Formats: sequence, structure tokens, C-alpha cells
Amino acid sequence: MFKKVNTIIAAALACSFAFGIATTSVSADDMSGWKKAVAKKVAKKQKYPRSAISKEIEGRAKIRLTIAADGAITSHEILEPTGEKVLDREIPKLVNRLNPLPALPAGQTEFSLVLPLNWRLD
Repeated sequence: MFKKVNTIIAAALACSFAFGIATTSVSADDMSGWKKAVAKKVAKKQKYPRSAISKEIEGRAKIRLTIAADGAITSHEILEPTGEKVLDREIPKLVNRLNPLPALPAGQTEFSLVLPLNWRLD
């Protein structure tokens, strides 16, 4: 079941990254590779809290991350909470597990992205 959840999460992330404005221009191929690396890391690090599984709690959230050139997450903001305490408490823990992300492509000094998160049981 967890593998299925992670596969769904990875697919959703790969399809639904909503990126902020970059500080400099970077080739689409570089950004595409970076996005794939980020999606892979999120899929690997996102956990489904056991209490949420046992209570069959699902949810969606959106967070904004600001990333430095070296991949360090310098700030995060919950834009849309899930509304489920157990899942919303998991968001800062996930951000800590993700830090640092892969370094930004050459020429990028800072980047902001909106990351959709999905906890869904199948």
C-alpha cells in the first residue's frame, strides 16, 4: 500500500509543480531535471502517519518553499492546510526531511515553488 501511495505522490508531483519566478533564466532541460529530482526526493521522504492510516484520514495540502542555490530550504509556508491535524503536523516534519533539496541549476540564486502534497489511501 505504501509503495502505491508513494507512486501516486510522485506522479502527482511530477505533473503538478507550480513554480514561482526564478531570479535568473535557466534552460528548460536543467529545470526539468531538477524538478524530477525534487519529485523523487519528496516521494521518498513523504510519510503517511500511522494514526492517519488507521483512521483512514486523507488530505491534500499546498506549501510554498524558498530554496537557496545550494538546495537549502530557507523558508516554507503552508498555503492550503489539509484540515486534518495529524496530516498538517506532518508538513513541517516533511520539510525538515527534505532539507536540503538538490542544488539549483547553475545560474539560479534563489527559487520559490508551490509544492502540492497528497495523502491518499487506495
